[in-house]
Amino acid sequence: MSVRRAPSGVERVVVLALDGVYPFELGIPSRIFGAADGRYEVLTCSVDGRPVRSNADFTIGVEHGPEILATADTVVVASMATQYIPTELSAELAGALALIRPDARIVSICTAAFVLAAAGLLDGRRATTHWQVTEPFRRMYPRVEVDPDVLFVDDGRVLTSAGAASGVDVCLHIVRTDHGSELANAVARRCVVPPFRDGGQAQYIEQPVPESGAASTAATRTWALERLDEPLTLTDLARHARMSRRTFARRFGDEVGLSPGRWLIQQRVARARHLLESTDLAVDQIAAQVGFATGASLRQHLHAAIGVSPQAYRRTFQAATLR
Repeated sequence: MSVRRAPSGVERVVVLALDGVYPFELGIPSRIFGAADGRYEVLTCSVDGRPVRSNADFTIGVEHGPEILATADTVVVASMATQYIPTELSAELAGALALIRPDARIVSICTAAFVLAAAGLLDGRRATTHWQVTEPFRRMYPRVEVDPDVLFVDDGRVLTSAGAASGVDVCLHIVRTDHGSELANAVARRCVVPPFRDGGQAQYIEQPVPESGAASTAATRTWALERLDEPLTLTDLARHARMSRRTFARRFGDEVGLSPGRWLIQQRVARARHLLESTDLAVDQIAAQVGFATGASLRQHLHAAIGVSPQAYRRTFQAATLR
């Protein structure tokens, strides 16, 4: 059966729903990409075109069978309840995945990382999944470098995300990568979600909220974001929060999942990316505005974060805005 292609200039995202699918995660790609000013077309399929069982008390009908995967620019495999996680691929699922074009981007949400790993797509790659299933994932797939602390991993053609709402984070990241932060921020506003969440899933593992009565570091984070151009130290942050350095660092880690130093670098890189996209400022000027001592320091941190130079990042964004 022939399948029509996406309109010119529109990226086709195909979401693969498997038995045991979580309805919330299944709907994330349509909600996020569907709010991106017509830049994406989102279709949903199953391995045989039939309805799939959800992890709730209803089944979900889909409009397409696996043949639609051959037309996808991006494939998103939605997560499933743990009792449905495959230990090996069925013939139907393997056949469906084999239809994906070699140049297509592949994304997993939460437990769907097990599907990508079973298909060999994560061998030798860094990846993530829900923190609760990290250990069995490591045992089953020792060739995958698992990072349980992050919300998502972008390893080029293959992206993996952690539990549940981190599917929103990875989809927004894709919009930001494809079309820049202005559109990603607009999508986030329309969907009433944060455009970029601080830290990683480590903050959700043992202590999701501060202990009752404990002071929060949120006000100090806001204060620091207004002063990224200044040489902020742990002492400066702790003094603002009226805590000892040790107490502040511990509480900050509990709330954010990162050390204060790593968080500051993350925020400075994010601000630098926005300035590279939205201004013609020289690299040294941007470095000064976001608190890196030199342009060389900015280049080093940007490359560590996303693997490209400031000039290459700016060229990519400029090309995206012309599409």
